[in-house]
Amino acid sequence: MTSTHIASGPRKWHWVAVSTATTEGIKVIVRAVYVPEQSSPRTHRYVFAYTVKIANEGETPAQLRSRHWIITDGEGRVEEVKGPGVVGQQPYLNPGDQFEYTSGCVLTTPRGEMRGTYQMHRPDGREFDATIAPFSLTLPYSLN
Repeated sequence: MTSTHIASGPRKWHWVAVSTATTEGIKVIVRAVYVPEQSSPRTHRYVFAYTVKIANEGETPAQLRSRHWIITDGEGRVEEVKGPGVVGQQPYLNPGDQFEYTSGCVLTTPRGEMRGTYQMHRPDGREFDATIAPFSLTLPYSLN
């Protein structure tokens, strides 16, 4: 996992975490950022946005059928989220295609981690889990 900074407006910098994993030609890249405008540390509300890019770098089409997220907060509490598709869609990816979406996560701690899988379906009926590599949800300047 690598990390970089991005600017948000003329005076704010937010930490961005990046994770990448490839499973059977399906590459999943995630970028996460803290959203201070929607967060309220006094009430233990920390909002993070994450953007996922799913690219078919293989030779066979695949359709994303469902998702399984494992979200761990800074105190070790784990929440699992399962459901059909992503953002109301089940994208079908031909070789060379990609799909990108943005979603969010609210934690009660200033840091956490997300990881998971997408269940993919091939035209021949075969299914496999495309890995979503772990990525950090962290406030800027709170890495220790």
